[in-house]
Amino acid sequence: MRRHRTSARAPGWRRLVRLAVAALAAVVALIAATQPAMGAQLPSADNPYQRGPDPTIGMIESSRGPFATASASVSPGNGFNGGMIYYPTNTSLGTWGALAIVPGYTALFANEEAWMGPWLASFGFVVIGVETNSRTDYDTARGTQLLAALDYLTTKSPVHDRVDPNRLSVLGHSMGGGGVVYATEHRPSLKAAVALAPFSPSQNLSTDTVPTMVIGGQNDTVVTPSYVDSLYATMPATTPSDFVQIAGADHVYYTHPNNVEMKVLIPWLKTFVDNDTRYTQFLCPTLPDPGAISAYRPKCPYVPGGGTTPPPTGNTGPLHAVGAGRCMNAGASGSQVQIQDCNGATSQAWTHADANQLTVVDGGSTMCLDASGQGTSPGTKVVTWRCNGQANQQWQVNANGTVTGVQSGLCLDVSGAATGNGTPVQLWTCNGQSNQQWRLG
Repeated sequence: MRRHRTSARAPGWRRLVRLAVAALAAVVALIAATQPAMGAQLPSADNPYQRGPDPTIGMIESSRGPFATASASVSPGNGFNGGMIYYPTNTSLGTWGALAIVPGYTALFANEEAWMGPWLASFGFVVIGVETNSRTDYDTARGTQLLAALDYLTTKSPVHDRVDPNRLSVLGHSMGGGGVVYATEHRPSLKAAVALAPFSPSQNLSTDTVPTMVIGGQNDTVVTPSYVDSLYATMPATTPSDFVQIAGADHVYYTHPNNVEMKVLIPWLKTFVDNDTRYTQFLCPTLPDPGAISAYRPKCPYVPGGGTTPPPTGNTGPLHAVGAGRCMNAGASGSQVQIQDCNGATSQAWTHADANQLTVVDGGSTMCLDASGQGTSPGTKVVTWRCNGQANQQWQVNANGTVTGVQSGLCLDVSGAATGNGTPVQLWTCNGQSNQQWRLG
Protein backbone atom coordinates (compact mmCIF):
# COMPACT_ATOMS: atom_id res chain seq x y z
CA MET A 1 0.00 0.00 0.00
CA ARG A 2 2.80 2.40 0.86
CA ARG A 3 4.56 1.73 -2.45
CA HIS A 4 1.29 2.27 -4.27
CA ARG A 5 0.72 5.66 -2.61
CA THR A 6 4.33 6.75 -3.38
CA SER A 7 4.05 5.85 -7.06
CA ALA A 8 0.74 7.71 -7.24
CA ARG A 9 2.21 10.88 -5.73
CA ALA A 10 5.37 11.03 -7.85
CA PRO A 11 3.69 11.99 -11.14
CA GLY A 12 1.72 14.69 -9.29
CA TRP A 13 4.88 16.25 -7.86
CA ARG A 14 6.52 16.16 -11.27
CA ARG A 15 3.53 17.99 -12.71
CA LEU A 16 3.80 20.64 -9.98
CA VAL A 17 7.50 21.10 -10.70
CA ARG A 18 6.80 21.46 -14.44
CA LEU A 19 4.07 24.02 -13.74
CA ALA A 20 6.38 26.01 -11.45
CA VAL A 21 9.15 26.05 -14.06
CA ALA A 22 6.68 27.14 -16.74
CA ALA A 23 5.37 29.92 -14.50
CA LEU A 24 8.89 31.12 -13.77
CA ALA A 25 9.72 31.12 -17.48
CA ALA A 26 6.61 33.18 -18.18
CA VAL A 27 7.62 35.75 -15.57
CA VAL A 28 11.13 35.98 -17.02
CA ALA A 29 9.69 36.41 -20.52
CA LEU A 30 7.37 39.16 -19.30
CA ILE A 31 10.26 41.01 -17.65
CA ALA A 32 12.35 40.67 -20.80
CA ALA A 33 9.52 42.03 -22.92
CA THR A 34 9.04 45.13 -20.78
CA GLN A 35 12.67 46.01 -19.97
CA PRO A 36 15.56 47.13 -22.20
CA ALA A 37 17.37 44.24 -23.85
CA MET A 38 20.60 45.13 -22.10
CA GLY A 39 21.60 47.31 -19.18
CA ALA A 40 23.71 49.57 -21.40
CA GLN A 41 20.55 50.64 -23.21
CA LEU A 42 19.14 52.37 -20.12
CA PRO A 43 19.01 56.18 -20.43
CA SER A 44 21.83 58.22 -19.00
CA ALA A 45 21.09 59.87 -15.66
CA ASP A 46 22.12 63.20 -17.19
CA ASN A 47 20.32 62.78 -20.52
CA PRO A 48 17.17 60.63 -20.84
CA TYR A 49 17.60 60.52 -24.62
CA GLN A 50 21.07 58.97 -24.47
CA ARG A 51 20.17 55.36 -25.14
CA GLY A 52 21.85 52.24 -26.37
CA PRO A 53 25.40 51.03 -25.83
CA ASP A 54 28.35 53.34 -26.22
CA PRO A 55 28.81 53.76 -29.98
CA THR A 56 31.80 52.48 -31.90
CA ILE A 57 32.84 52.93 -35.51
CA GLY A 58 31.77 49.34 -36.13
CA MET A 59 28.36 50.08 -34.68
CA ILE A 60 27.65 53.06 -36.94
CA GLU A 61 28.99 51.14 -39.92
CA SER A 62 26.43 48.42 -39.29
CA SER A 63 23.11 48.45 -41.13
CA ARG A 64 21.26 47.80 -37.87
CA GLY A 65 21.49 49.54 -34.54
CA PRO A 66 20.66 48.20 -31.06
CA PHE A 67 16.86 48.50 -31.21
CA ALA A 68 14.28 46.15 -32.73
CA THR A 69 11.90 47.84 -35.16
CA ALA A 70 8.51 47.52 -36.79
CA SER A 71 6.68 49.42 -39.55
CA ALA A 72 3.22 50.64 -40.48
CA SER A 73 1.79 52.01 -43.70
CA VAL A 74 0.22 55.47 -43.97
CA SER A 75 -2.77 56.17 -46.21
CA PRO A 76 -2.93 59.29 -48.41
CA GLY A 77 -4.29 62.39 -46.73
CA ASN A 78 -3.26 64.76 -43.95
CA GLY A 79 -1.44 66.99 -46.41
CA PHE A 80 0.71 64.35 -48.15
CA ASN A 81 0.25 61.21 -50.21
CA GLY A 82 0.82 58.60 -47.52
CA GLY A 83 3.96 56.60 -46.97
CA MET A 84 5.53 54.39 -44.31
CA ILE A 85 6.44 54.69 -40.64
CA TYR A 86 9.33 52.80 -39.07
CA TYR A 87 9.75 52.81 -35.30
CA PRO A 88 11.55 51.15 -32.39
CA THR A 89 9.35 48.57 -30.69
CA ASN A 90 10.77 49.27 -27.22
CA THR A 91 8.24 51.16 -25.07
CA SER A 92 10.18 51.13 -21.80
CA LEU A 93 12.51 54.04 -22.55
CA GLY A 94 9.96 56.80 -23.16
CA THR A 95 9.33 58.70 -26.37
CA TRP A 96 11.69 58.89 -29.35
CA GLY A 97 12.89 61.67 -31.60
CA ALA A 98 11.51 61.61 -35.13
CA LEU A 99 12.61 62.16 -38.72
CA ALA A 100 10.54 62.85 -41.86
CA ILE A 101 12.09 61.90 -45.22
CA VAL A 102 10.97 63.12 -48.66
CA PRO A 103 12.31 61.90 -52.04
CA GLY A 104 13.54 63.87 -55.05
CA TYR A 105 11.80 65.10 -58.18
CA THR A 106 9.62 62.41 -59.89
CA ALA A 107 10.83 59.82 -57.36
CA LEU A 108 9.01 57.64 -54.84
CA PHE A 109 10.18 57.18 -51.28
CA ALA A 110 9.34 53.48 -51.61
CA ASN A 111 11.86 53.15 -54.45
CA GLU A 112 14.66 55.40 -53.28
CA GLU A 113 14.81 56.04 -49.52
CA ALA A 114 12.84 53.19 -47.94
CA TRP A 115 16.10 51.42 -47.13
CA MET A 116 16.86 54.17 -44.62
CA GLY A 117 13.68 53.59 -42.58
CA PRO A 118 14.49 50.43 -40.59
CA TRP A 119 18.18 51.37 -40.48
CA LEU A 120 17.51 54.70 -38.75
CA ALA A 121 14.68 53.33 -36.60
CA SER A 122 17.08 50.72 -35.20
CA PHE A 123 19.24 53.57 -33.91
CA GLY A 124 16.33 54.98 -31.95
CA PHE A 125 14.28 57.24 -34.24
CA VAL A 126 10.69 57.15 -35.43
CA VAL A 127 10.92 57.65 -39.20
CA ILE A 128 8.12 58.64 -41.56
CA GLY A 129 8.76 58.27 -45.28
CA VAL A 130 6.68 60.72 -47.30
CA GLU A 131 5.14 60.07 -50.70
CA THR A 132 4.41 63.43 -52.33
CA ASN A 133 1.04 64.61 -53.60
CA SER A 134 2.57 64.91 -57.06
CA ARG A 135 5.81 63.37 -58.22
CA THR A 136 6.63 66.70 -59.88
CA ASP A 137 6.12 68.81 -56.74
CA TYR A 138 8.78 71.49 -56.32
CA ASP A 139 10.84 72.25 -53.24
CA THR A 140 8.30 74.42 -51.42
CA ALA A 141 5.56 71.79 -51.83
CA ARG A 142 7.90 69.05 -50.65
CA GLY A 143 8.89 71.12 -47.63
CA THR A 144 5.25 71.77 -46.80
CA GLN A 145 4.54 68.05 -46.98
CA LEU A 146 7.53 67.25 -44.76
CA LEU A 147 6.06 69.47 -42.06
CA ALA A 148 2.57 68.05 -42.60
CA ALA A 149 3.98 64.55 -42.16
CA LEU A 150 5.60 65.53 -38.86
CA ASP A 151 2.31 67.04 -37.68
CA TYR A 152 0.48 63.82 -38.58
CA LEU A 153 3.17 61.69 -36.97
CA THR A 154 2.96 63.53 -33.64
CA THR A 155 -0.83 63.91 -33.42
CA LYS A 156 -2.72 61.30 -35.46
CA SER A 157 -0.43 58.46 -36.41
CA PRO A 158 -0.73 55.02 -34.78
CA VAL A 159 2.61 55.67 -33.05
CA HIS A 160 2.03 59.29 -32.01
CA ASP A 161 2.39 58.34 -28.35
CA ARG A 162 5.92 57.07 -29.04
CA VAL A 163 7.11 60.37 -30.55
CA ASP A 164 8.54 63.37 -28.72
CA PRO A 165 6.98 66.38 -30.52
CA ASN A 166 9.85 68.58 -29.35
CA ARG A 167 12.57 66.50 -31.03
CA LEU A 168 11.81 66.49 -34.76
CA SER A 169 14.02 66.54 -37.84
CA VAL A 170 13.83 66.40 -41.64
CA LEU A 171 15.78 64.82 -44.49
CA GLY A 172 15.40 65.02 -48.25
CA HIS A 173 17.17 64.21 -51.49
CA SER A 174 17.55 66.51 -54.51
CA MET A 175 14.31 68.50 -54.84
CA GLY A 176 13.46 66.95 -51.48
CA GLY A 177 16.67 68.50 -50.17
CA GLY A 178 15.23 71.82 -51.30
CA GLY A 179 12.16 70.86 -49.30
CA VAL A 180 14.45 70.49 -46.28
CA VAL A 181 15.68 74.07 -46.81
CA TYR A 182 12.06 75.26 -46.91
CA ALA A 183 11.19 73.29 -43.77
CA THR A 184 14.09 74.74 -41.75
CA GLU A 185 13.08 78.27 -42.73
CA HIS A 186 9.43 77.75 -41.83
CA ARG A 187 9.89 75.69 -38.65
CA PRO A 188 13.02 76.83 -36.82
CA SER A 189 12.07 74.67 -33.83
CA LEU A 190 13.32 71.60 -35.74
CA LYS A 191 16.27 69.99 -33.99
CA ALA A 192 18.18 68.84 -37.07
CA ALA A 193 18.11 68.68 -40.86
CA VAL A 194 19.98 66.72 -43.52
CA ALA A 195 19.95 67.77 -47.18
CA LEU A 196 21.25 65.19 -49.69
CA ALA A 197 22.36 66.78 -52.98
CA PRO A 198 19.86 69.59 -52.33
CA PHE A 199 18.30 71.46 -55.23
CA SER A 200 16.62 74.55 -53.85
CA PRO A 201 15.28 76.88 -56.57
CA SER A 202 12.96 78.83 -54.25
CA GLN A 203 15.21 79.82 -51.35
CA ASN A 204 18.73 79.58 -49.94
CA LEU A 205 20.02 78.84 -46.44
CA SER A 206 20.53 82.44 -45.32
CA THR A 207 17.83 82.32 -42.64
CA ASP A 208 18.47 78.75 -41.49
CA THR A 209 18.99 78.42 -37.72
CA VAL A 210 18.40 74.65 -37.57
CA PRO A 211 21.54 72.48 -37.24
CA THR A 212 21.90 71.35 -40.85
CA MET A 213 24.15 68.83 -42.59
CA VAL A 214 24.58 69.22 -46.35
CA ILE A 215 25.88 66.19 -48.26
CA GLY A 216 26.91 66.30 -51.91
CA GLY A 217 28.52 63.97 -54.41
CA GLN A 218 31.90 64.52 -56.04
CA ASN A 219 30.66 63.19 -59.40
CA ASP A 220 27.09 64.55 -59.30
CA THR A 221 26.26 66.03 -62.72
CA VAL A 222 22.65 66.90 -61.79
CA VAL A 223 23.14 68.89 -58.59
CA THR A 224 26.78 69.69 -59.19
CA PRO A 225 29.46 70.21 -56.54
CA SER A 226 29.66 73.90 -57.45
CA TYR A 227 25.90 74.31 -56.94
CA VAL A 228 26.01 72.60 -53.55
CA ASP A 229 29.04 74.70 -52.55
CA SER A 230 27.23 77.90 -53.50
CA LEU A 231 24.10 76.90 -51.60
CA TYR A 232 26.05 75.94 -48.49
CA ALA A 233 27.93 79.25 -48.62
CA THR A 234 24.66 81.04 -47.80
CA MET A 235 24.47 79.27 -44.42
CA PRO A 236 24.80 81.74 -41.49
CA ALA A 237 28.10 81.43 -39.68
CA THR A 238 26.23 81.11 -36.39
CA THR A 239 24.17 78.09 -37.45
CA PRO A 240 25.63 74.69 -36.49
CA SER A 241 26.25 73.04 -39.84
CA ASP A 242 28.45 70.54 -41.62
CA PHE A 243 29.42 70.05 -45.25
CA VAL A 244 30.26 66.58 -46.55
CA GLN A 245 31.20 65.58 -50.11
CA ILE A 246 31.28 61.85 -50.84
CA ALA A 247 34.11 60.74 -53.10
CA GLY A 248 32.94 59.39 -56.46
CA ALA A 249 29.23 59.72 -55.61
CA ASP A 250 26.75 60.59 -58.35
CA HIS A 251 23.25 62.00 -57.97
CA VAL A 252 21.52 58.71 -57.19
CA TYR A 253 24.19 57.41 -54.82
CA TYR A 254 21.93 58.11 -51.83
CA THR A 255 19.07 56.01 -53.20
CA HIS A 256 20.94 52.75 -52.54
CA PRO A 257 21.94 51.30 -49.17
CA ASN A 258 25.38 52.51 -48.10
CA ASN A 259 27.06 53.17 -44.79
CA VAL A 260 29.23 56.05 -46.02
CA GLU A 261 26.48 58.65 -45.71
CA MET A 262 25.00 56.88 -42.67
CA LYS A 263 28.31 57.17 -40.78
CA VAL A 264 27.94 60.96 -40.82
CA LEU A 265 24.14 61.19 -40.92
CA ILE A 266 23.48 59.05 -37.83
CA PRO A 267 25.96 60.95 -35.60
CA TRP A 268 24.41 64.24 -36.77
CA LEU A 269 20.91 63.13 -35.80
CA LYS A 270 22.04 61.53 -32.54
CA THR A 271 23.90 64.70 -31.58
CA PHE A 272 21.15 67.22 -32.27
CA VAL A 273 17.92 65.21 -31.94
CA ASP A 274 18.98 63.04 -28.99
CA ASN A 275 21.53 65.48 -27.50
CA ASP A 276 23.87 62.49 -27.34
CA THR A 277 27.42 63.77 -26.89
CA ARG A 278 28.83 60.27 -27.38
CA TYR A 279 28.40 60.66 -31.15
CA THR A 280 30.28 63.93 -31.67
CA GLN A 281 33.51 61.91 -31.83
CA PHE A 282 32.44 60.73 -35.29
CA LEU A 283 32.16 64.32 -36.55
CA CYS A 284 34.90 66.29 -34.77
CA PRO A 285 37.57 67.29 -35.22
CA THR A 286 37.83 65.00 -38.25
CA LEU A 287 36.04 61.92 -39.50
CA PRO A 288 37.30 58.62 -38.04
CA ASP A 289 37.23 56.99 -41.50
CA PRO A 290 37.70 59.79 -44.07
CA GLY A 291 38.74 57.59 -47.00
CA ALA A 292 35.36 57.79 -48.77
CA ILE A 293 34.96 61.56 -48.22
CA SER A 294 36.48 63.96 -50.74
CA ALA A 295 35.67 67.18 -48.83
CA TYR A 296 34.72 67.81 -45.22
CA ARG A 297 34.03 71.23 -43.69
CA PRO A 298 32.66 70.93 -40.14
CA LYS A 299 31.98 73.71 -37.62
CA CYS A 300 33.41 72.02 -34.57
CA PRO A 301 32.77 71.76 -31.71
CA TYR A 302 29.12 70.71 -31.88
CA VAL A 303 27.18 71.34 -28.67
CA PRO A 304 23.86 69.49 -28.52
CA GLY A 305 20.93 70.99 -26.69
CA GLY A 306 20.92 68.43 -23.90
CA GLY A 307 24.54 68.55 -22.82
CA THR A 308 25.25 69.10 -19.15
CA THR A 309 28.98 69.79 -19.02
CA PRO A 310 29.78 73.47 -19.53
CA PRO A 311 32.62 74.35 -21.88
CA PRO A 312 35.87 75.49 -20.30
CA THR A 313 36.28 79.09 -19.31
CA GLY A 314 38.88 81.34 -20.86
CA ASN A 315 37.21 81.37 -24.28
CA THR A 316 37.27 84.70 -26.11
CA GLY A 317 35.29 85.80 -29.14
CA PRO A 318 31.93 87.13 -30.29
CA LEU A 319 28.92 86.01 -28.28
CA HIS A 320 26.57 85.01 -31.10
CA ALA A 321 22.82 85.33 -30.60
CA VAL A 322 21.94 82.16 -32.50
CA GLY A 323 18.26 82.94 -33.06
CA ALA A 324 18.95 86.40 -34.47
CA GLY A 325 22.17 85.67 -36.35
CA ARG A 326 23.81 88.70 -34.69
CA CYS A 327 26.33 89.37 -31.91
CA MET A 328 26.02 90.83 -28.41
CA ASN A 329 27.46 94.34 -28.41
CA ALA A 330 28.63 96.31 -25.36
CA GLY A 331 27.98 100.02 -24.99
CA ALA A 332 29.14 102.53 -22.42
CA SER A 333 29.34 101.43 -18.79
CA GLY A 334 25.85 101.17 -17.35
CA SER A 335 24.10 100.86 -20.72
CA GLN A 336 22.03 97.84 -21.67
CA VAL A 337 23.79 95.46 -24.06
CA GLN A 338 22.19 94.91 -27.48
CA ILE A 339 22.51 92.63 -30.44
CA GLN A 340 24.15 94.07 -33.56
CA ASP A 341 25.56 92.80 -36.84
CA CYS A 342 28.74 90.85 -36.11
CA ASN A 343 31.60 93.15 -37.07
CA GLY A 344 34.70 92.01 -35.17
CA ALA A 345 34.82 95.12 -33.01
CA THR A 346 36.33 94.97 -29.52
CA SER A 347 32.86 95.73 -28.13
CA GLN A 348 31.85 92.28 -29.37
CA ALA A 349 34.91 90.36 -28.09
CA TRP A 350 33.76 88.66 -24.89
CA THR A 351 35.90 86.53 -22.60
CA HIS A 352 34.44 83.92 -20.25
CA ALA A 353 36.92 84.25 -17.42
CA ASP A 354 37.80 81.70 -14.74
CA ALA A 355 35.67 83.56 -12.19
CA ASN A 356 32.61 82.98 -14.40
CA GLN A 357 32.70 86.60 -15.51
CA LEU A 358 31.93 87.64 -19.08
CA THR A 359 34.27 90.53 -19.75
CA VAL A 360 34.71 92.92 -22.65
CA VAL A 361 37.36 95.58 -23.31
CA ASP A 362 36.08 98.80 -24.79
CA GLY A 363 37.65 102.24 -24.65
CA GLY A 364 40.67 100.78 -22.89
CA SER A 365 38.68 99.56 -19.86
CA THR A 366 37.65 96.03 -18.94
CA MET A 367 33.97 95.76 -18.05
CA CYS A 368 31.80 92.88 -16.89
CA LEU A 369 28.41 91.70 -18.03
CA ASP A 370 26.10 92.62 -15.16
CA ALA A 371 22.50 91.98 -14.09
CA SER A 372 21.44 95.57 -13.46
CA GLY A 373 20.76 96.45 -9.83
CA GLN A 374 21.51 92.83 -8.85
CA GLY A 375 18.06 92.02 -10.26
CA THR A 376 16.85 88.43 -10.18
CA SER A 377 13.46 88.76 -11.87
CA PRO A 378 12.50 88.25 -15.53
CA GLY A 379 12.95 91.47 -17.48
CA THR A 380 16.04 92.62 -15.56
CA LYS A 381 18.29 94.63 -17.88
CA VAL A 382 21.69 93.18 -18.71
CA VAL A 383 24.32 95.93 -18.78
CA THR A 384 28.08 96.38 -18.73
CA TRP A 385 29.62 97.59 -15.46
CA ARG A 386 33.00 97.80 -13.83
CA CYS A 387 33.98 94.35 -12.57
CA ASN A 388 33.39 93.93 -8.84
CA GLY A 389 33.26 90.17 -8.27
CA GLN A 390 29.63 90.15 -7.17
CA ALA A 391 27.28 87.25 -7.98
CA ASN A 392 25.24 89.33 -10.45
CA GLN A 393 28.36 89.43 -12.65
CA GLN A 394 28.83 85.66 -12.72
CA TRP A 395 27.56 83.71 -15.72
CA GLN A 396 27.43 80.03 -16.58
CA VAL A 397 28.04 79.36 -20.29
CA ASN A 398 26.21 76.05 -20.67
CA ALA A 399 26.72 73.25 -23.15
CA ASN A 400 23.04 73.44 -24.15
CA GLY A 401 23.61 76.90 -25.65
CA THR A 402 22.16 78.95 -22.81
CA VAL A 403 23.95 81.50 -20.66
CA THR A 404 22.52 81.65 -17.13
CA GLY A 405 23.08 84.11 -14.32
CA VAL A 406 24.64 82.39 -11.32
CA GLN A 407 22.73 84.64 -8.90
CA SER A 408 19.32 84.54 -10.60
CA GLY A 409 19.32 81.22 -12.48
CA LEU A 410 17.65 83.10 -15.36
CA CYS A 411 18.70 82.94 -18.99
CA LEU A 412 20.33 85.60 -21.13
CA ASP A 413 17.48 86.51 -23.48
CA VAL A 414 17.10 88.64 -26.62
CA SER A 415 14.06 90.73 -25.72
CA GLY A 416 10.81 89.72 -27.41
CA ALA A 417 12.64 87.14 -29.56
CA ALA A 418 13.33 90.03 -31.95
CA THR A 419 16.15 89.79 -34.46
CA GLY A 420 16.85 93.39 -35.46
CA ASN A 421 19.91 95.50 -34.75
CA GLY A 422 19.61 97.29 -31.43
CA THR A 423 17.37 94.73 -29.73
CA PRO A 424 18.22 94.79 -26.01
CA VAL A 425 19.34 91.79 -23.97
CA GLN A 426 17.68 90.95 -20.66
CA LEU A 427 17.22 88.18 -18.10
CA TRP A 428 14.24 85.90 -18.57
CA THR A 429 12.91 82.55 -17.42
CA CYS A 430 14.68 79.80 -19.38
CA ASN A 431 12.27 78.43 -21.99
CA GLY A 432 14.39 76.66 -24.61
CA GLN A 433 13.58 79.14 -27.37
CA SER A 434 16.13 80.21 -29.96
CA ASN A 435 16.40 83.77 -28.56
CA GLN A 436 18.06 82.22 -25.51
CA GLN A 437 20.67 80.33 -27.53
CA TRP A 438 24.23 81.70 -27.58
CA ARG A 439 27.55 80.60 -28.96
CA LEU A 440 30.86 82.03 -27.78
CA GLY A 441 33.66 82.27 -30.32
